Amino acid sequence: MTDLQQRARDLHLHGLLAHWGQAANAPWLADLLAWEEQERARRSLERRVRDARLGCFKPLADFDWTWPSRCDRAALDELMTLAFLADATNVFLVGPNGIGKSTLARNLAHQALVQGHTVLFISAGQLLGDLAALDSDSALRRRLRHYAAIDFLCIDEVGYLSYSNRHADLLFELTNRRYEQNSTLITTNKSFSEWKEVFPSAACVVSLIDRLTHHAEIIALEGESYRLKESRERAEQQAARRRKPQR
Repeated sequence: MTDLQQRARDLHLHGLLAHWGQAANAPWLADLLAWEEQERARRSLERRVRDARLGCFKPLADFDWTWPSRCDRAALDELMTLAFLADATNVFLVGPNGIGKSTLARNLAHQALVQGHTVLFISAGQLLGDLAALDSDSALRRRLRHYAAIDFLCIDEVGYLSYSNRHADLLFELTNRRYEQNSTLITTNKSFSEWKEVFPSAACVVSLIDRLTHHAEIIALEGESYRLKESRERAEQQAARRRKPQR
């Protein structure tokens, strides 16, 4: 099988393959296959970007690396190569509110999209609320299969709310389905010892953490909220403007 014929088969161009003897030497064949590949890649990227729900975010080039008092940039640069996706390693970004965890997570998610992976960026509240709202076992199984199949699932803001035992069980079930199959990224403002506050009285918390961290890259960030810094700077600028003499 020639390279062009294999490309046509990969594109499922069955009509063209059926008449390959007539088309194989046509001068337009290579261009036709290239156009079809480019168009399908474009549509695939558009669909995956839409499904990923990344929203607007600051690109990594504009991230202020000097602001966090603790931030392992070398480890984050290595994560941006996406090598961790090959062996289904999970990623944890742990740190206080406003330090840039979600921005870093969105940049990782965007890089995965560009490299052809399926991605979903979703808050813990949205994810667990969606699963808990399903009132039939069959619907729940379908939704769990959907979330489990995503190449790179980014769960944002674990620790900002507390959840019931059912929510904990659902996250544990999803974690089991993704375990050693696909990578999950979690941003959290809680240390693992504090996760019992997130899922109070849930029996599966220790097992959940154990399963999530078995193959995981854990990056801690420390420092003051960058949003608080920006708010303070705006307030100072407004105060200076008000003090300026009016002509």
